[in-house]
Amino acid sequence: MILRHIPPYVAALALCACATAPVVVPPPVVSAPPEYAGDLPPSGLGQEWWQGFDDPVLAALIERGLAANLDIDAAGDRLAAAAALLRAERADRLPRLDGTAEAGVSLSGDSTVDGAAGLLAAFNPDINGRLAAEIRAAAADYAEADYVLADRRRLVAAAIASQYIEYRRTGAQLELLDQSTGLQEQTLRIVTLRYEAGLAANLDVRRAAADLAQTQARRGLIAISRADAANTLAVLLAEAPGAFAPPSLSAGIPVFTRGPDAGVPADLLRRRADILAAEARLVRAAADIGIERADLRPSLTIPGNLVLGDGTLGGLFGNFLLGLGAALDVPIFDGGRRRAEVAAAEAEADATLAEYRATFLDALREVENALVAIDAYGQRIDALSEAIEQSETALGQSNALYREGLTSLFDVLDAQRQLIASRQSLIDSEAALANAHVAFQAAVGTPGGREDAATQ
Repeated sequence: MILRHIPPYVAALALCACATAPVVVPPPVVSAPPEYAGDLPPSGLGQEWWQGFDDPVLAALIERGLAANLDIDAAGDRLAAAAALLRAERADRLPRLDGTAEAGVSLSGDSTVDGAAGLLAAFNPDINGRLAAEIRAAAADYAEADYVLADRRRLVAAAIASQYIEYRRTGAQLELLDQSTGLQEQTLRIVTLRYEAGLAANLDVRRAAADLAQTQARRGLIAISRADAANTLAVLLAEAPGAFAPPSLSAGIPVFTRGPDAGVPADLLRRRADILAAEARLVRAAADIGIERADLRPSLTIPGNLVLGDGTLGGLFGNFLLGLGAALDVPIFDGGRRRAEVAAAEAEADATLAEYRATFLDALREVENALVAIDAYGQRIDALSEAIEQSETALGQSNALYREGLTSLFDVLDAQRQLIASRQSLIDSEAALANAHVAFQAAVGTPGGREDAATQ
């Protein structure tokens, strides 16, 4: 279907502009399918999707990260700056009043002291609509900063969950490594005893030892990944890498059970904070057109001044002079510069609209990819579980046959390799499934920013 999504404050801003410098605000038009292509995961939670893992350690880490993350802090500071600039733009609609004072001493002939004080005032009635357009632009910047802050929170929560899953994955891999080396050490002992008894060749001993060494060699690689996950978690929590010690964790990968209601693709337009930020940039681009068009119209400034004094210190408060005027600036000829600036602003608005549509499509891609990954890794886990069961049976049978001299060591080692590889793949797939759920929840997004951000 074709969804015409017109934000309430876009319509309001367009109406406000009609009386002064009309600006056509094009409604963002995007093609949104009625539903997602993949099957949605179970729902039943509020906005805190990470509670769907039923893991209190993960929930605590995410809450810490949302409170301490430096990227979130920076986005909050930029929001405060945008709010201050919006107040500054609104102040330009009010009259301006400045005080002046001067004094001097003349030493030629009779010494005299001169003095005067006064007030300078100015007011811009904004007959061309430029000030109103600048306020709309600042309001859009404020809205964008608000949504960027919400988007930082969305991304930080997902990053913490992903690194936590990686930390748990490496822990499970280390535990499996210990189990695998124990199994291979047992096989090496059996082969060694058979060799010493003259029942096996020295080649079998070397093969078993080589398999054991190859498994042990994986420990360093796992340790690297584990340290990287811990250090990344530390940075996300605004702590020093190396000094950060993740809480003690149970073995295994956290399992996602349920999340918030995912809605339909069109809901992304109100739920994804990065789409809302792109929408705010579109409002800003429309306001920029209004600013440039205002320069094509006359502008009016009303200055005034009040001077107290007659040139002597004693008459400072005895005399005053009040002046009031008006200055009208009418554009006549500039070689086409102003119209060129309007054309540039309109082209920039078209580019911003294209970026808005691209942001929505990219968000839709992330959701669909995550749904495919959830389904694929779920099926892979089922197949690997069956493979592990069959490999365990095959290993038991090959060990029994080897002890009786009815099969070769090659069959035993091959069964071991298949079992170890399947167990490793299962752990990786469980982690990938958990990450796919994280990616889906992050892609769907949660309501970010204030709905009335542009009216603050």
